[in-house]
Amino acid sequence: MVLRAPNQLVYEDVPEPLVGPRDVLIQIKACGICGSDVHGMDGSSGRRIPPIIMGHEAAGVVIATGREVAGWQPGDRVTFDSTVYCGTCHFCRRGLINLCDNRRVFGVSTPDYRLHGAMAEYVAVPEHVVYRLPDAVTFVQAALVEPMSVALHAVARLPVHVNASAVVIGSGPIGLLAIQCLRAAGCGLIYAVDLDAGRLQLACQLGADRGLHPERDDVVQQVLRGTHARGVDIALDAVGIAATLNLAVRCLIKGGALAVVGTYAHQPELLLQEVVYRQLTLIGSVASCGDYPACLNLIARHRVNVDALISAVAPLAEGAAWFERLRASHGESLVKVVLEP
Repeated sequence: MVLRAPNQLVYEDVPEPLVGPRDVLIQIKACGICGSDVHGMDGSSGRRIPPIIMGHEAAGVVIATGREVAGWQPGDRVTFDSTVYCGTCHFCRRGLINLCDNRRVFGVSTPDYRLHGAMAEYVAVPEHVVYRLPDAVTFVQAALVEPMSVALHAVARLPVHVNASAVVIGSGPIGLLAIQCLRAAGCGLIYAVDLDAGRLQLACQLGADRGLHPERDDVVQQVLRGTHARGVDIALDAVGIAATLNLAVRCLIKGGALAVVGTYAHQPELLLQEVVYRQLTLIGSVASCGDYPACLNLIARHRVNVDALISAVAPLAEGAAWFERLRASHGESLVKVVLEP
């Protein structure tokens, strides 16, 4: 599935990937469509410069290994980190692999690099970003480990404590997964905020105590009413616009913390006076940082339900049509679509 030009996806034959000495060749069994793929295919993000095979949320089977690979064998069921990190730069040596100076992402092409992704039969992956699947985790479930790792990383950066109260703004894939991770981490009271009634209902099924619709609910007043007029301990903005960022700020207790994981297309204005006088902590969160094993464990133990997020599983050959449906929405409440080569 090749992005040949802006908004032009073509299902075609391409050469098989070259396998380096420390690479494994993976036959893809499932690959999720990420919101960044849908929003970036028109060229506006500058991170999907054609031609590029997109896709970075995937799982499959090892079918070949490079000559220096020792830890993987053909037949191994695996997933892999969307980020290829170098392991030698200042940040990698500190364990901050998501901040790697030489970071590359599968399915992304910029003026600096092009790394073909997993919306294909095969992809070559450096062995150090590959993870083994537990027997209890299916390929389709494993295709959601990447977005789950983003959510878990954001939650892990927050000062979560037992019985903490939280608000998650945005009930897309990241928000829905963050709600479940917060619950697994011991949160007591969780509010979900979204404009889609169907997604709010799903958020409550997956662990939120209450869903709030900004067009019919006074979100801040409802949060204050449920927290002794203090506000929630922690908040997470999974949308990425000025309105949601500042709504999260206004929902917080004095001394509270906000994780920002949404991608902001425009520079938002921030209620800095609120941040200063209520001594709030703002936490940026990008990608994930070694969170895959925990995610796989939570899925295998049924602590996080990824199946509930899957709106459709479709053949890769139908990928272009699903991209169009996700982009146009057509009134559908689609959450996650997984493609199978």
